[in-house]
Formats: sequence, C-alpha cells, structure tokens
Amino acid sequence: MTRAPCRTHPRSVAPPSGAATDRTLVPVQELHDAPLAPLTTFRLGGPATRLVTATTDDEVIAAVRAADTAGTPLLIIGGGSNLVIGDKGFDGTALRIATEGFRLEGTRLELAAGEVWTDAVARTVEAGLAGIECLAGIPGSAGATPIQNVGAYGQEVSSTITEVVAYDRGSGETVTLSNAECAFSYRHSRFKEHPERYVVLRVRFELEEAGGLSAPLKYAETARVLGVEPGDRKELAEVRRAVLGLRAGKGMVLDPEDHDTWSAGSFFTNPILEADEYAAFLDRVRERLGDETAPPAYPAGDGRTKTSAAWLIDKAGFTKGYGTGPARISTKHTLALTNRGGATTEDLLALAREVVTGVREAFGVTLVNEPVTVGVSL
Repeated sequence: MTRAPCRTHPRSVAPPSGAATDRTLVPVQELHDAPLAPLTTFRLGGPATRLVTATTDDEVIAAVRAADTAGTPLLIIGGGSNLVIGDKGFDGTALRIATEGFRLEGTRLELAAGEVWTDAVARTVEAGLAGIECLAGIPGSAGATPIQNVGAYGQEVSSTITEVVAYDRGSGETVTLSNAECAFSYRHSRFKEHPERYVVLRVRFELEEAGGLSAPLKYAETARVLGVEPGDRKELAEVRRAVLGLRAGKGMVLDPEDHDTWSAGSFFTNPILEADEYAAFLDRVRERLGDETAPPAYPAGDGRTKTSAAWLIDKAGFTKGYGTGPARISTKHTLALTNRGGATTEDLLALAREVVTGVREAFGVTLVNEPVTVGVSL
C-alpha cells in the first residue's frame, strides 16, 4: 500500500466545503440536562449539562469553537461504544457527532466521522475491496477508529488509513495528518495521546482490489473457521460472515435485546511486558498453575512480549459469567464486562477494580482499561 509521505507537522488545509467561519454558528440540535446513557453501548452514565448533535463538519467545528471560547468542558461522543461515563454525568457540553459521508473512488475510501463503522465495512465488502473486512461488527463510528487504532482478528485500521482530517483545537484550524503523523501503535495513536486537542472529522483509507478476495488472513482462529491456513485469502463475504459469527459467539455484536452485549467489547487491553516483567510473570504462572502451563505469548517488538488479558482474567478466577450483581463478566467472553440491565457505573467500576486487583495479585500484571472514562477512573 502506498502511503502519504511523512511530514514533520500536520499541514493546514482549507475547511471542508462550506465549513463554518462564523464562530457563533449554532448547531441544529441542542438539549439541556440530557441523558447520555442511551448514547453508550453500556447504557450507563448520568446526564450532560448540554447535549449538541452536529450533522455536518461545519456544525462540529462551530460547537467545538463555541465551547472552547466559553471555556466550557467538552465531551465528544460518536457511537458511544468506548465510553464509561460516571453516574453524575458530565458538567459541560457533550457533542454528539452524527455526520454522514461515504465516498469511494477506486480503492480510496473517505468516511465522515459519524458514519456507522460496521455499515461502512459491509459496503466495502460489497464493493469487493479488502483491508477492513475482519473489522466487521465492531460497534461505534468511523471517527473513533483511528483514535484507538481499532483492531480485531488480525487487522488494525492503521494498516489501511492514509490520512485523518481533524479540527485542531490548539491552532483553531482544520489539519490533515498522514498515517505516520498519527503515530499508531497497539490500541493507541496521536489522538489518544492528546485527547483534548483533536476532533476527528474524516478518515481516509487505501483498500485493496484482490478479485473479491480478502487480505491475507493473519488470525489463526479466523483461518481455522474458514478452513484455510494463516496467510491465505478467502472470499470477502465469507470472511465478513465468519468474523461476525465469531464476534456474536463472544457477545461482541451489539444487540439491544441481549444484556450480554451491553458492554464496551474488550474492557482491558492485552498487556505488553518488558523482558524482565515477562520473566517475572512466567515465574508467577509456574507457581500458580504448574511448570507445564504456557501462557499465550506474542512478540511485541524491542524484546517485549504481549500476552492475553482474557487468559489472565480467566486463570485468576474470573470466569465467564462471574458476578452476582447487576454488572457481571459476559457469559460469552471474559474480556467483556456487562450491564445486566440495572447497573450503575459504580457497579461496573467495582467489578473492574476487583478483576484488576485479582489479576495483579495472581500474576503481578496490572490490566489497563480500554474504554475512555469520563468523570471516573479505576
């Protein structure tokens, strides 16, 4: 894949067509004391002082500028699939980005930040383009994908993103950042490193035309389900169906009727350990589980090793369905903490803290939450 050349600084570009230059422009929808729980996949969290829904880039920029000019705290909400909002809510302006835009020219794809991600993946598969098919079924919006460097089943968006168009709150300009400037790493990016600075407006991808076939399959489980070897390709539609089936089997496809999917997907990231940390971890594994036990291990570069958070949680005694209260571990996947229908955010955090403490005591590894917390912390 050909990527845009690396630049030392993001370049300034003209605002999107018709972009707002009047800082007093009022977005189209505004509510006060607005519930935020329905806007999250957890269905948790208190209200926002003010909720603005923006449907164009113009309105997004105007709402951000208005909040910044007034010195008002600002919370950006896309699909709400990676948010844990405190029970007291958010004292400030919550900006819900509901922009639309799917533009496909050859193998080049541009998505507005508010586009529903899983729908966009389906459309690229229908168009016969490979590169994001293994990211099917991930809830949330397109604008959130570069922030977290969303990945699953052997693919990450960083492998296909060429540019991200964002509003830079520091300079007050719209900027375009190349792939290199996004500083992608495992579940991380420049946008996550500086969460108060950038508001993603558009994401651009370079996909692959491979005669209706997928990208080479990197994830062993996906290859096994499809009856091929890792590195092989398979029909795009088959790969998408297989991924959706795998995700559904783990409760990772959002279903409003199924409380086992009221989650943020994987609540913890897979730990990446330095060489000395990994050696100490192996000692703890042998002490607890015996010399014959080998934990999952994957090279993570620079002598580091990545292991499985799901394995750690399970072996520390937190099995599928763990818990008796309104917040429990999913019955389908140990990485998903779920709201069984009557939970509060504090219920969820109490469970998360119990898991973190238990894993640390068992293996000396501290799990890190993947969702963004608002007004609360572990």
